[in-house]
Amino acid sequence: MIKTEKRNKTGIVSLNHPEKLNALSQEMVHGLVASLESFKEDKMRVIIIRAEPNKSNVWSAGHYIPELPENNQDPLGFNDPLEVLLRAIQRYPGPVITQIHGSVWGGACDLIMTSDISIGDTTTTLAITPAKLGVPYNASGICHFIARLGINQAKEMFFTARPIDAVLAERWGVINHIVEEDQLEAYTMEMAEHIATLSPLAISVIKEQFRILSNSQALSADVFEKIEGLRTMVWESNDYHEGIKAFREKRKPEFKGE
Repeated sequence: MIKTEKRNKTGIVSLNHPEKLNALSQEMVHGLVASLESFKEDKMRVIIIRAEPNKSNVWSAGHYIPELPENNQDPLGFNDPLEVLLRAIQRYPGPVITQIHGSVWGGACDLIMTSDISIGDTTTTLAITPAKLGVPYNASGICHFIARLGINQAKEMFFTARPIDAVLAERWGVINHIVEEDQLEAYTMEMAEHIATLSPLAISVIKEQFRILSNSQALSADVFEKIEGLRTMVWESNDYHEGIKAFREKRKPEFKGE
């Protein structure tokens, strides 16, 4: 499911499970986390996360829906494998660049938001889709989108669940650059190799400062408990179970707001 490669001081991780549209299953996510740990031990200064080409032109379909819990448990809790991966990306001591060809859905869109730099081509589209499944997205994930987009654009992406194309994604600051398909790999690699020539210690410290400062707004205990209470109301609802059931049955869900 995962291919890894080292080029000088750059570690490259490629998603490679086209049969499941590179959905972020527990197995795939564990492989990604392990790859980051291995690259850290080898002192890789920059990481590129990309996807192997596939016929469906999907970078990743996002969370692997069959693994979401149906027994009134938090579907996106602190120890969820995807949440562990996102924290690993944030805490990696060098820049993590996402190289995007094709469509990005759901939790994979959060991965893009959490990465340090994103480079896409003209095929790139991104959508965050918990509203299609009745999933109560978590506070940390929403903060990732607000930090990258601003609150107005973040609301639009969550409330409509519609994909945005590469041009809009660049305008909104989701991706840093749009390049032609045949230039994507070379452009991304050139940036990674350039960053790798700079001071790794300075960049590591600067990245950690970005992480700390962007997460510096404290929540009171009351506010945190209210957020958790609101989310619990959703994952225990009929709508949540209907969304998962409809996905399994390959039909459109019938949400009733209950």
